[in-house]
Amino acid sequence: MNEQSRALDDEHTGDRAPRRTIDGERLITVFSRLVEPIGRALPTSSEVVLHDLSLLPNSIVAVFGDVTGRRIGDPATDLLLQQAVTGFQEHDLGYETVLSDGRRMRSSTMIIRDVANNPVAALCINTDISAWMAIKQIADVMVSVAGVRPGDPPVALASPAEPKETFVRDVDELASYLIHRTISAVGLPVSRMKKEHKLQVVAELKARGLFLLREAVEMIAESLEVSRFTIYNYLNELSGSDEGVAEATAEGANDE
Repeated sequence: MNEQSRALDDEHTGDRAPRRTIDGERLITVFSRLVEPIGRALPTSSEVVLHDLSLLPNSIVAVFGDVTGRRIGDPATDLLLQQAVTGFQEHDLGYETVLSDGRRMRSSTMIIRDVANNPVAALCINTDISAWMAIKQIADVMVSVAGVRPGDPPVALASPAEPKETFVRDVDELASYLIHRTISAVGLPVSRMKKEHKLQVVAELKARGLFLLREAVEMIAESLEVSRFTIYNYLNELSGSDEGVAEATAEGANDE
């Protein structure tokens, strides 16, 4: 990417990672040292991950455990990336998510703030509960089918919940996942999309924080089969008034 393109990215996306503060640096140091002791106090099926929010998207600065296979320098999840745009929640505790290999996890994300209430870090705990879920399902089946005779149809086990958060190993994987998911949600192949559909995709990706990633404009342009400057034009329209965006989306027939 040349300097002109970088300048356009900075001008049009408006997405920024939180800035590092002096108190924030102290908190990062303190919690980095606590990651291992906290991890050792938890079951071996758990991992503890610390994100430095000023380093988004590659925000992981400390890890203990190997549930998701991530390492220092790996990127944030799609959930944290989106919150960088929409605003960080205080805490999100005990939610369930599913890894790409089907394992089910119980996760908690706690936002650490400095004395000025600026978001500094995210301390995340992920516990693989697949074995416990399997035991629970077997127990539920055994209790619910008491008296069922041989040859009766089997009782279906509960399907995994829709994942709330996606864990990836690199930025390209994160970008590909978000772009594919957003385009698929439109329900049309890219070749049949009009301007209104492509503008909808760009708006959703911006809301999800994708423009925090370097090369985001180029990746989205390639996926939507338009030029980089078409993406910049979409971002300009999205930065305008609601009325202006409505008028722009109504011009779908004139899309390239």
